[in-house]
Amino acid sequence: MGKKYRVVTVAITLLLTAVAFVFAEENKPQKVTFITHWSPQAQFAGYYVAKEKGFYKERGIDVEILSSGPSISASQALADGKADFAVLWLSQALQNRSKGVKLINIGQIMPRSGLMFVARKSAGIRKPEDLNGKKVSLWDGDLRLSGEAFIKKYGLNVSKIHQSYTVNLFLAGGVDAVMAMWYNEYHTIISSGMDPEELSVFFFKDHGLNVPEDGLYTLEGTYRKDPALTKAFVEASIKGWLYAFSHPEEAVDIVLERMRTGNIPANREHQKWMLKSVEQLITTNGGISKTVALSPEDYRAVSGMLKEHGLIDSVTDFDSFYVPAVTYVEK
Repeated sequence: MGKKYRVVTVAITLLLTAVAFVFAEENKPQKVTFITHWSPQAQFAGYYVAKEKGFYKERGIDVEILSSGPSISASQALADGKADFAVLWLSQALQNRSKGVKLINIGQIMPRSGLMFVARKSAGIRKPEDLNGKKVSLWDGDLRLSGEAFIKKYGLNVSKIHQSYTVNLFLAGGVDAVMAMWYNEYHTIISSGMDPEELSVFFFKDHGLNVPEDGLYTLEGTYRKDPALTKAFVEASIKGWLYAFSHPEEAVDIVLERMRTGNIPANREHQKWMLKSVEQLITTNGGISKTVALSPEDYRAVSGMLKEHGLIDSVTDFDSFYVPAVTYVEK
């Protein structure tokens, strides 16, 4: 009897252990990889906050956040399966889709463009037409497109100068106008000592040239395999953004720690400016309300711009490209 009892006890113990193991495995957070399209900075604060505050884990996701940069392409990482989700500009995504990468937009986190021309009023530039005959620097690649479209829209005859990653040429007086991102280069310009009152700024979005920037993307196959995972990822990301905007000092602390870990030079005031500027590009009336939707009008405008400049051969049907994981989120 004693031996039989021990055998039964051992069997029950093994069964319970197996059940516990299966239960633990089934409830284990699902590992996913997410990549940003640049080095750590406040432009991506919402995602870092979502990870550090446990918003992804409470949705059953264990997110590893990777960073890209000059030598690492976020879109390529997505295409190669090295990342499950990525944040990309719409123009980047459309070019990759045109090359055959089956990526889809699952939420347009930043629906407004922060790109602009910045010019000196002392050069007589107060309206777009005043740029005629001036030296204007432009970035290369698809960042250049909005600037070219602005010049074309107003029929400007300007001297186009290659623009590096810095705005030093503008600060040194080498050009009359420079391309800038509101949350980055513009702050560098005014931090150098220039008074904003001395500057004329032309946001491209205010001139009918809005190119939506940071959106969330995944591959069609990833979405079809587990739509609930995609929805949970987007919702947790949005929660991270809302927390970051309502706790900016804590969010900047999290960003700065990311930058320090990545050996990236960090400036707290610049990151605070970036987070505040990004908030104004993302939110509407203080919340994220329907702004995760990709506008079909913007989609047509950007795809038309890319096709006109020979950067894409074909345009994917909007409903095949945009598969919203979340349709409405309130603050």
